[in-house]
Amino acid sequence: MTTPSALERPPGVPFARRTAARLVLLPAIVLSLLPPRRIRAVLGVLRRGARPATAAEAKGARDAMCVVSLRCAGPRGCLPRSLGTALLCRLTGSWPTWCTGVRVVPPFTAHAWIEAEGRPVDEGVPDDYFTRLMAVAPVSRPAR
Repeated sequence: MTTPSALERPPGVPFARRTAARLVLLPAIVLSLLPPRRIRAVLGVLRRGARPATAAEAKGARDAMCVVSLRCAGPRGCLPRSLGTALLCRLTGSWPTWCTGVRVVPPFTAHAWIEAEGRPVDEGVPDDYFTRLMAVAPVSRPAR
């Protein structure tokens, strides 16, 4: 027996934001096919010169990715969703912290997510639910 379910897509995402999300969708999917060290290297280059993303910016980007792609909105779309969200934020000059890790409680489950202002964005779980194994945070600029 199966349980019926439906993916919830966020309402009210502006047309321009949806268009930008479609632009970064293919690069995000291609990037998700790379080995973790390559993903980290590419994101490390892309984050240069970006300011840290606010929680609102990161949530808006995440919502846009979920609206334009059923894969990103689905339960197994965490990697392309998180990568697309980071790329979409970068288009506007900001960068969230991109993270991969595992669930703290059994059973073992790998996950990818983004954080802004020190907290996971729109994950629907407590802040300490996942343990980071890899993260690409915004580069902090030295004070002058």
